[in-house]
Amino acid sequence: MRVLITGGYGFIGAWIIRNLLSRGDQVWVFDLREDARRLRLILPESEVAKVTFVQGDVTDLKALSAAIATHQISHIIHLAGLQVPTCRVDPMLGAKVNVLGTLAVFEAVKAAGDQVKRLVYASSAAVFGGPDKYPAGAQPDDAPLVPSTHYGVFKCCNEGNARIYFQDSGISSVGLRPWTVYGVGRDLGMTSEPTKAIKAVLLGRPYHINFGGASDFQYVDDVAKTFIYSMDRPYSGAKSYNLRGAVITMKEFHAALSTVLPEAAKLVTFGTTQIAIAYDLSDDGLQRDLGSMPKTPLEAGIRETVTIFKQLQSEGRLDTSDLDAPKMAPVAVADEP
Repeated sequence: MRVLITGGYGFIGAWIIRNLLSRGDQVWVFDLREDARRLRLILPESEVAKVTFVQGDVTDLKALSAAIATHQISHIIHLAGLQVPTCRVDPMLGAKVNVLGTLAVFEAVKAAGDQVKRLVYASSAAVFGGPDKYPAGAQPDDAPLVPSTHYGVFKCCNEGNARIYFQDSGISSVGLRPWTVYGVGRDLGMTSEPTKAIKAVLLGRPYHINFGGASDFQYVDDVAKTFIYSMDRPYSGAKSYNLRGAVITMKEFHAALSTVLPEAAKLVTFGTTQIAIAYDLSDDGLQRDLGSMPKTPLEAGIRETVTIFKQLQSEGRLDTSDLDAPKMAPVAVADEP
């Protein structure tokens, strides 16, 4: 396959690239600038060199279309976007990149005709409102979308536009809704703090996770493979699907981390604020329509993350700048008692 990844130098993009290269696919990254630092955390330089960079803005339809035509792209994974903090501070910029950028990707696929066989794009669990907005139990893909952030609203817009492109132009697409994705390379975003806590413990540093309550912890390699399988497997339509990993409380995450790294019991603390996104989401629709997806047990995912961090540490390549970055207050439902 000849795969173009928008925003491919980000966290999830790096792991998707690792998986694609391991099976012999060709990869192009369409991004504003070439920044392979996350790739270098999980790939040797010889593999990083196999990735072709295409400079461009995701809102630039002409540049996107040219990249697809020039490189004879057969599949597209659209990850480019701005996360919750940026969308909160500058909603107009967030809408430009997240909504207009996604429209540009669909228009480029439309212009390419039969050349592009599948488009998979990143939506988000942030399309849902807080858990207080839903009845007890796992929520299906079509539960009411009542997002608590501009970011979530933009993702809802993208899901709606995907449906219209299938309705009007027959463009099949798969939208995927990650939740708290953890693993090496996760250094930005509201739910990056559990990964940062793992790194801090290895350094013997205390770390406070700003939020509490429950969440859905998804190991990044599982999420990467889910994007790829959604690109590979037979499918017709334009649905958006929940992902599901380990649905647990922050107390349970802390216990799992302390099992892997006993020092975490004293070094890591966490808050009480429940993030205003429903955390108990069913992935039955994804399993039904696209087949089974990998699910790494939480402790195993933490152990693999620790192993890679330790290797980077031994090589003097463990970046700690993200540990000192300012934290954003989580969008809250309510504080736990």
